[in-house]
Amino acid sequence: MICSVCKKSEATVHLTQIIENKMQTIDLCESCSKAKGVDDPTGFSLAAILLGLGASQELAKPGASEGIKCSQCGFSLADFKKAGRLGCAECYVTFADALQAPLKSMHKGTRHVGKAPQTQQPILDYSEKLRSLQKKLEQTVAKESFEQAAILRDEINKVKELMGQPKGNP
Repeated sequence: MICSVCKKSEATVHLTQIIENKMQTIDLCESCSKAKGVDDPTGFSLAAILLGLGASQELAKPGASEGIKCSQCGFSLADFKKAGRLGCAECYVTFADALQAPLKSMHKGTRHVGKAPQTQQPILDYSEKLRSLQKKLEQTVAKESFEQAAILRDEINKVKELMGQPKGNP
């Protein structure tokens, strides 16, 4: 197995962390594990190592808001790197520029869409599919590809029927 950090040497240290039933693993070669402080169990944070792998390299760049502290809780970027979390909601505003890349690599996106009850999930899925189909239909009509537009219209009507909405003009 190759080292997750340097992507060159053979990994000899394998770390696994399970938080809220989600498993995160990282494989390190001997030199990277020493550089990250893994030989001293008190000197490293798996979150900090994971942050160091992806787009969060932006945080390490000089002038990346390193000296700025949150006005609400006093958290700094160094605190974020160490803890793997922010101190409060205001931290997202304070460190917005520096956090953009790490958040994209850690999550599906940078916009919070929330969660829905399991019973509402099919309706939300249908709504999303309906929006997507309607957008495609608009683009297809604009291109004057009317045969494809008719197919999309039929798909839209099927989705509306599944949602319990009346058929008709999309």
